[in-house]
Amino acid sequence: MTVNRILGVGAAVVIAVFATVVFVPTGQYAYVPNTAKPLADRVDVEGEKPQDAKGGIYYVDVSVRQANWLEWLLPIARPDGATLVPESELVPPGSSRSIERTASLAAMARSEEVAAAVALREAGYEVNAVPRGTIVEAVATDVPALDVLRPGDIIVEAGGKTVRTPAALRAAVATVQPGESLAMRVRRNDKLLDLTVPTIENPSEPGHPVIGIRIAQAAKIDLPLDVEIDLGDVGGPSAGLPFALDILQSLGRDVDRGYRVAATGEIELDGTVGAIGGVKQKVFGARAAGADVFLVPAGENASEARRYAGNLRIIPVETFQQALQKLATLPRK
Repeated sequence: MTVNRILGVGAAVVIAVFATVVFVPTGQYAYVPNTAKPLADRVDVEGEKPQDAKGGIYYVDVSVRQANWLEWLLPIARPDGATLVPESELVPPGSSRSIERTASLAAMARSEEVAAAVALREAGYEVNAVPRGTIVEAVATDVPALDVLRPGDIIVEAGGKTVRTPAALRAAVATVQPGESLAMRVRRNDKLLDLTVPTIENPSEPGHPVIGIRIAQAAKIDLPLDVEIDLGDVGGPSAGLPFALDILQSLGRDVDRGYRVAATGEIELDGTVGAIGGVKQKVFGARAAGADVFLVPAGENASEARRYAGNLRIIPVETFQQALQKLATLPRK
């Protein structure tokens, strides 16, 4: 074999290896930060007031895509703030990317409606928002509850106490030991059923019980004003808090105080702000947008956010009302 032929074969091998590590996907997925974006042009409220060009409310989302072999082998090849996770963390057993995507978009639609109700009520409008319980969006296929609960069930009572919000259900579940069952009353197809639902130990928090379901607020909401929110194909409930903040800002309240306010957090009808995922990536997204402050759910979310915040000020909040109070303490910029 001639030298040129050997060199040609060697070059072909190098190109093939390079193409493999750069373009061939692995079984890993990458959570990739997106730069935080202002909501002003994406939220329309009937009767809204002109907004000051300074500051603004920003939402943060995260892209999810398959990682290639180079990113898997070399952390330095990953985008800043990216995290690799196995597909099993994105798609529960028995589900699919398509099913999860549909559920994510439905969760976004619910969060928009709930955020509007919370913000308009804060603005002094009479909002007809009646919590109907906690809706079951999905049930994991590897938990005992799969034999009892179904997607679409609305849990209205647990452990003998009325359940009107997801927070109330979580509190009820926390009263039992992992492996114990919890009595529930569930509305299914307009019929009330009394069920006994087993719990398991939370794999992420040993000693703590979980049912193994994904839940959301079920409510009948009639808004006094038209509110339109369009984030395109962004899904999930984690933009509830910034939605509510921006709606109130649109109605003339000086919410941002002239600051670029990034925010994330699922919001419930009573104003409770719930934990969300992708906090690390969202901190990077807020920093990339030049945000002055970043409002995040208190607890583990806030602790994780501070690890990556740099000079970005992290403001932990438990409720929408607390978020407004903490922003109100900022000196006008």
